[in-house]
Amino acid sequence: MKAKLFSQWEIIPIFIILAVMALAVFLYPQLPDQIPSHWNINGDIDAWSSKNFAVSFFPALIIAVYALMSGLIFLDPMRKNIESFSFIYFWMKTGVVLFLSFIYIITLLVGMGYEINVARMIILGIAALFLLFGLVMPEIKKNYMVGIRLPWTLHSEKVWNKTHKFGGKLFIALGIIMAAAYFLPVVYSFWILIGGIILMLVALVIYSYLEYKKEK
Repeated sequence: MKAKLFSQWEIIPIFIILAVMALAVFLYPQLPDQIPSHWNINGDIDAWSSKNFAVSFFPALIIAVYALMSGLIFLDPMRKNIESFSFIYFWMKTGVVLFLSFIYIITLLVGMGYEINVARMIILGIAALFLLFGLVMPEIKKNYMVGIRLPWTLHSEKVWNKTHKFGGKLFIALGIIMAAAYFLPVVYSFWILIGGIILMLVALVIYSYLEYKKEK
């Protein structure tokens, strides 16, 4: 059966978005006029938004991100390659929608007065997203829109495949580290995340370049 960029599975992220919007409408009367909208690296609230903005902004953001991820792939000259891993890409989109929806729901609950450490919840969400991306990354075929798009990976399909297998392992490792960092003070978790991302990016650039040089 020919792979499609859109299928009946798209009902899942669409349902998640609609469910989140319905929840926001249901909770709206119970929300205060001001809702926390930002937390510093210590996990303390340092910015507030009006109820109307807080309730409407995140659903709009989720819809925009989903639409962007769904639409940009049609501009890719290598769209056929994306079609070959369309189901994998579907789960990547769904993972992002779930992550943003999770943060939105946590924000609403905090606005209602629930004692939740939002920073720690974000850390768990990021860990889960890294694990998901790490698991599916080896299946991503060469294209211009999705994956580790470096001069050397785009030049060679072999380098692309090797880099994404290596990158998948790094994403999984960082996801596990971030899950463990949940138990550390939030400020430490933040710097572990930043440092881990920087090290991972540097490692991927060096690895892909060395693999490219092997082919020369």
